[in-house]
Amino acid sequence: MGKKVAFISLGCKVNQYETNAMSQEFIENGYEVVEFTDVADVYIVNTCTVTNIADRKSRQMLRRVKEINPEAVLVACGCYAQVGKDELEKIDDIDLIIGNNEKKDIVEIIENYQNEKNAIISDVMHKKEYVEFGTTTYTEKTRAVVKIQDGCDRFCSYCIIPFARGRVRSRKIENIISEVEQIVDNGMQEIVITGIHIASYGKDFNYEITLIDLLEELNKIDGLKRIRLGSIEPTIITDEFVSRLAKLDKICDHFHLSLQSGCDETLRRMNRRYTCKEFEDGTKLLRKAFPNAALTTDVIVGFPGETDDEFNATYEFLKKIAFYKMHIFKYSQRKGTKAAVMPNQIDGSIKEQRSKVLLGLSDENEEKYNSEYVDKIVEVLFEEKDGDYYKGHTKNYIEVWAKGDNLENKIVNVKVEKNDRMHLIGSIAK
Repeated sequence: MGKKVAFISLGCKVNQYETNAMSQEFIENGYEVVEFTDVADVYIVNTCTVTNIADRKSRQMLRRVKEINPEAVLVACGCYAQVGKDELEKIDDIDLIIGNNEKKDIVEIIENYQNEKNAIISDVMHKKEYVEFGTTTYTEKTRAVVKIQDGCDRFCSYCIIPFARGRVRSRKIENIISEVEQIVDNGMQEIVITGIHIASYGKDFNYEITLIDLLEELNKIDGLKRIRLGSIEPTIITDEFVSRLAKLDKICDHFHLSLQSGCDETLRRMNRRYTCKEFEDGTKLLRKAFPNAALTTDVIVGFPGETDDEFNATYEFLKKIAFYKMHIFKYSQRKGTKAAVMPNQIDGSIKEQRSKVLLGLSDENEEKYNSEYVDKIVEVLFEEKDGDYYKGHTKNYIEVWAKGDNLENKIVNVKVEKNDRMHLIGSIAK
């Protein structure tokens, strides 16, 4: 019998991509991949460290493993492993701690493991080239996440990720195209472009090639139907970028622009490098070029020094922009960042109150946006069956349910009949 390996991936789509790439490496070396709750020979937790809560969740998942199989090899890898080695070494059950640079060699590391606790972590800050896994990863049934770069040079005052991921390293365009062609050959019709800071793609190539250049090349691939962008920096939204983007028929009109605050003074303390006016101008460019665009964002409440007036300014700005959805995060002190030692840290009860206010606004926006599609025909890529319905998404990422036969991985027109809270229900258009 071959050995069994189980994974759990915490955090962002980059971790999801890398978990699937590691999984493929194990499969190619004769391992069977099983569920994390099953008995396995090796358990790998791909950790996240974006907040203290993410650290805690990573530790909780690591502590559960030996309850399932005390004899298994337990591996912590990823961002928390990269920056929190000393904390993880205090957890007795962990056998190996592996950094982000070492993920591509994880099978070899496991095979050479000699029953002694060990940490294998290199300095990501001095890594100058993108690390290829050497395998094509299929992240979901009907869409694939494609990682195009690693690292971030922005150093926002609240963020530990540049220290966990290092500087910007862009993937060679020929390798990206090759992977996407293989994904399409495997029957998938949609890809999601991801990375730690995809707007910086090409920076380390002296911008001889940029994100929009890459997207134009991907748009030429036969059989690929949809290209969905992950989170993009607001500063990339220029006249030239949007005009070129609008010419690409495969681009999904769903754009996630990470805002974090709708107050210029708070943005300055966050070191976000743009103003609310510049952000708003970008949204106007996108909506002019993509009239049905769904704009989503991230917002942090309770950042150090955020006064009632600053929060109210954020609330009014969010109302004006009218995002489709907003992901609201309560600020969490992260050791090693400038914000963690800033004065005027905000009380948890105030963060909770502000979070509820913005979550309510987000729900209102989503309900209103979805209602506009009732009695209209939308194009849906169906992903899976749930009970009597198939579920899928439109290009602008509205979830749609419909009944039908064998709809998985098919793009079908649906007549919307009802807005059922956070998704639409319809029937196949005749």
